Amino acid sequence: MEADRTPSGKWVVTSTTGTAVRAFVPDPLPPAPPLVLQQEDLDLAERANRALGRLDGLSSLLPDAGLFVYMYVRREAVLSSQIEGTQSSLSDLLKHEVGEEITVPTADVAEVSNYVAAMRHGLHRIRDDGFPLSLRLIREVHGVLLQGARGHDKTPGEFRSSQNWIGGPTPELATFVPPPSDRLDECLAALERFLHDDKTALLLRAALAHAQFETIHPFLDGNGRIGRLLITLLLCSEHALDEPLLYLSLYFKANRSTYYDLLQRVRTEGAWLPWVRFFLEGVRQTAEQAVSTARALLSLFDRHREEITKAFGARAGNALMLHDAIKRTPYMTALFAADATKLSLPTVNTLLDRFREIGIIVEVTGRKRDRKYLYRSMLTLLESANTSTP
Repeated sequence: MEADRTPSGKWVVTSTTGTAVRAFVPDPLPPAPPLVLQQEDLDLAERANRALGRLDGLSSLLPDAGLFVYMYVRREAVLSSQIEGTQSSLSDLLKHEVGEEITVPTADVAEVSNYVAAMRHGLHRIRDDGFPLSLRLIREVHGVLLQGARGHDKTPGEFRSSQNWIGGPTPELATFVPPPSDRLDECLAALERFLHDDKTALLLRAALAHAQFETIHPFLDGNGRIGRLLITLLLCSEHALDEPLLYLSLYFKANRSTYYDLLQRVRTEGAWLPWVRFFLEGVRQTAEQAVSTARALLSLFDRHREEITKAFGARAGNALMLHDAIKRTPYMTALFAADATKLSLPTVNTLLDRFREIGIIVEVTGRKRDRKYLYRSMLTLLESANTSTP
């Protein structure tokens, strides 16, 4: 039964555990009547598009774009999962990936690791398999995200068949109640059509689609992470980005109360423009920060390459090979380095000791045996970018 309308949808009365509550069913996108962008909005959209273009252009100029993508996806996985309450850090994830012990709960790191796998799966399906960004793909990505991790009992890869809610211990006390499960099909079908609505500018489409996905909240768990992944997958599927380098998790995390307030205002007031402005500013800031981080990393790598060449002279070949390996795996053991470089273990041990002496890496155990090494300056750059926005 319909209760009342807002400019962006309608509230309906539904029953959960025998108690009637109001749930929100959003109208299909794009908003009607159409959004009227002011000149300041158009200027902001242009700045966001230029920043996104610079970021995309940078990926083609990087000598090893794969390395930057590898680390940046992991950085995003940590941030997006931290929004959901995990305690895992980037260094925890890197230790986990080389089989080292970690001090945070294993479930936290597994959740972050699954985020990396989910992003990789989505991009592989879009870029390598030519699969469209669709409800089927969203379900696949969700299945990877929750497989064997926290939420694995919340029907991974399947849209919900029961009512969920946001905030509060019960639907009656919730901050927001998404559409009833029997209205999901119509809401999701409309969202899928809108994802391919090329009459709507891409960044505006991404802003509207993210808000709509979070309002529909189609899964029992993992909606926030999938909603944030959806932004990047949409930009990659539309070839605005060749590499998945734009992630808004840090921006959303730094402006968490504003983020949730604006999403709620879309539902209760139909206030789309404030949300769109917030989103576009996030794209601008995040893209500019990604470019800045990439340039800082390149500068660091070039400086260390020069120091290695100076220290090793004509015999720098193996040392530079090891430097390439620690850029990809900044937390490693000698055995791991030997496997990665195909150099002998004695050679690797000698190189690691020399790297430590000239300040390229640090040894983090203080032991004489079973030592572990960290490319701390690289990790510091990535993690410092996690705590500030331009």
